[in-house]
Amino acid sequence: MELRFFSRLAVVALAMPALTAAATADGTRPLGVIELFTSQGCSSCPPADALFEKFATKGDYVALAYHVDYWDYLGWRDTLSSPDSTDRQYAYMRSFGTRSVYTPQAVINGRIHVNGAKRDDILDAFDELNKAEQGLSVDVSVKLTGESLVIETGSAASQSSAKAHVVLVYFDAPQAIAVPRGENKGRTVTYVNAVSDIQSAGMWHGKAARYELPATKIATKGGFAVLLQAVGKDGMPGPVLGAAIYRKSDGNRI
Repeated sequence: MELRFFSRLAVVALAMPALTAAATADGTRPLGVIELFTSQGCSSCPPADALFEKFATKGDYVALAYHVDYWDYLGWRDTLSSPDSTDRQYAYMRSFGTRSVYTPQAVINGRIHVNGAKRDDILDAFDELNKAEQGLSVDVSVKLTGESLVIETGSAASQSSAKAHVVLVYFDAPQAIAVPRGENKGRTVTYVNAVSDIQSAGMWHGKAARYELPATKIATKGGFAVLLQAVGKDGMPGPVLGAAIYRKSDGNRI
């Protein structure tokens, strides 16, 4: 579903420095970041949710599902929705220079948005960014050590001009939800990596860095992702330079 007019494809035109590639602690780097904006009250969203689950469980993408709340008036309040998720989508809208938000929307590496139900569009977006050398270019690793969460990042080639926010995105464990009312009445949909909280963990200034945070919050979550994300002068989200994910259920991190 869409609100008013939207542009199907947009690129965030933020000038970013060339970045180095240093090995992470476990030697891996995700293929990219998919941020899906979805809703239990959106009749167009179940196919996107099913496709998203495939990307999320494949293991080589950082996939995060943000449940927005602006479709709740259609007869069913999304049990996973939050104003923060809606705010993040509107922030992307302003970054992309588009006139509205829509669901299902997939934001790729913080740079391009496409229809989240179209697998080919998502893969084409990654191909486009990789050809333009706008894939993930900074290594990020996460690990739990005792009572601490440790985040380590790589460095940028031009340390004087590179900077980004270290963003923690917590998500719930997979859950099947029956929708008794609204546009998806009678459906039961499995939701994975549904975002429950977003917070800033610090600033990255282009150099290899280490961040240590209390791990107490993780006990109540299904996992979390770390996004190394550039931010415009107006505070709007920009390109994702690096990312990692930790799923509590299997301890998998990429």
